Amino acid sequence: MARQRPGATGTEPAAQRPSRGTNIKNPREGRPARAGSKPAPGLYLIATPIGNMGDITYRAVEVLAAADLVACEDTRVTGGLMTKLGLDRPLTPYHEHNAERARPHLISQLKEGKVVALVSDAGTPLVSDPGYRLVRACVAEDIAVTALPGASAVITALQLSGLPNDRFLFGGFLPAKATARRQVLRELAAVPATLMFYESPNRLGASLADMAAVLGSREAAVARELTKLHEEVARGDLFALANRYADTAPKGEVVVVVAPPDDARPASADELDDRLRKAVADGATVKDAAALVAAETGFPRRDVYARALRLFTMGEE
Repeated sequence: MARQRPGATGTEPAAQRPSRGTNIKNPREGRPARAGSKPAPGLYLIATPIGNMGDITYRAVEVLAAADLVACEDTRVTGGLMTKLGLDRPLTPYHEHNAERARPHLISQLKEGKVVALVSDAGTPLVSDPGYRLVRACVAEDIAVTALPGASAVITALQLSGLPNDRFLFGGFLPAKATARRQVLRELAAVPATLMFYESPNRLGASLADMAAVLGSREAAVARELTKLHEEVARGDLFALANRYADTAPKGEVVVVVAPPDDARPASADELDDRLRKAVADGATVKDAAALVAAETGFPRRDVYARALRLFTMGEE
């Protein structure tokens, strides 16, 4: 899930503000109910703040206040949020480790006509978490589902990155081990879209180094502590960012945003070879250089790799 943790910022909690008549939608029929009335039965996917408590919505507070059950990643984290909002509703854990066991109980409650809210520790549920399986189960059982939009670390980082946002791909968390991480990056190298990843602060330097080796000197941004007091967005090419975080793990949760590959195709075989030589000179392996150049040029990776082998391992260089 979106791992940003809610934190007090001095902003007045939404629960202390007067209601402005926010409408709660009937998830099955789309008709508004009166503010303060019981929401229609169903599953409500509720976004929660990623840092600044002021980002909770009036609608989210109203539905949380009326929910028969709130399913959450960590009852301690959500319990703290509910306390700040002045709410007291039953909480039940629903996360990647217990989802298979917990899902039947939630479906049973929903079939009885209960209002069930699903939240992540922070941010928008179903982004990099098992919530989609619960939604699929509800769809299969003809149980109403609706979403209450709000804070999202992915979208916030994309907005602040300054990189193309007309097409993007969210890759979740990259693998912890370098070999697997590089393989995933090779698979995504040719995607004609901005790439986005969650990353652990302790692995950030290694991940950026692997991104630089596989993806080359693309523009990128590292966003952390989003919406919090010490929010920071570091921008530069992947090599510069890898150097910046090589020996220092930043504090807070991190989103990495990487620009799409260059659309320009080389005009000749000589230019293709020049790109391969530059990638290897910058520190990429022959295999990573081939993946990088294939991504930059649109040429088939197998053909570029074969050419790289001729250049670097068969005596042409």
